[in-house]
Amino acid sequence: MAYAIRFHETGGPEVLRREQVTVGAPGPGEVRVRHEAVGLNFADTYFRTGLYPAPLPAGIGVEAAGVVEAVGQGVTHVAEGDRVTYTGSPLGAYSSERVMPADFLIRLPDGIDFETAAAMTMRGLTASYLLRRIHPLKPGDTILLHAAAGGVGLIVSQWAKLLGLTVIGTVSTEEKAALARAHGCDHTILYRQENVAERVRQLTDGAGVPLVLDSVGKDTVAGSMASLRRRGLLVCFGTSSGVPPLDAMKLVQHGSLFVTRPALADYIADPAERDDLAGELFGHVAAGRIGIRVGQRFALEDAVTAHRTLEAGRTTGSSILIP
Repeated sequence: MAYAIRFHETGGPEVLRREQVTVGAPGPGEVRVRHEAVGLNFADTYFRTGLYPAPLPAGIGVEAAGVVEAVGQGVTHVAEGDRVTYTGSPLGAYSSERVMPADFLIRLPDGIDFETAAAMTMRGLTASYLLRRIHPLKPGDTILLHAAAGGVGLIVSQWAKLLGLTVIGTVSTEEKAALARAHGCDHTILYRQENVAERVRQLTDGAGVPLVLDSVGKDTVAGSMASLRRRGLLVCFGTSSGVPPLDAMKLVQHGSLFVTRPALADYIADPAERDDLAGELFGHVAAGRIGIRVGQRFALEDAVTAHRTLEAGRTTGSSILIP
């Protein structure tokens, strides 16, 4: 019998429930996918808490990898038996199998296994658009990267080195600093012990950086703005510490700064652009130029424990759930 993790009310990790579900045949434009691995993302907690509203009761999760078991009428870009991955789908990835719209599926190259795919599709595509679409970076540029030992951070650091960039990464512990440096981060800042902006100015001879990639939010926004050079860009692509308050006058005071709050969905809405970003990502991973670190594996039925571990900041690299 198929099963899924669902929630009937918003709240803490304890609202997540394992439930048996009936998975029917796919309709027009749909597929049935058997999951081999499911991505665990901090954004999942936003749905669970209600920060991102969803009609209740609801499934949870937007990323997984597996095998197409059946296709509905009109589906042509994937076939039964294809290995696939996806991110950004309707909620419901925390499941052993599901019926879902086929448009979200990306065919998986033979050289990438299911666990790697589930650990990297959302994070890797995020890293892809951050480095390839947000700002015209050039070799020799220096960027500031928060949460450098996280799933996105480790991919960004490796990709940045391929582009000739220098990466300054913030981390919470010496262990995470060592992990970040092992994945290409040039300089690490222990943000609980050091003043981030002051350290960035020291490392850039007082100039600051042209780009800050900030997935933390409220706790880091002040230091992020103070680390930017004149007319620099702050990219707030996550809010693990809460939504950052933004005062337009602060942008002026720090040198006519720019701020964007992007969402991955807007960079993969066009199938052609999604396939372009995914192709570059998959190429780097398959060739070994970018390694994907699965730091934590949880049984899917242990989703409550997984969410508690994630929210406590006790994870490194990517985390996955195994049905």
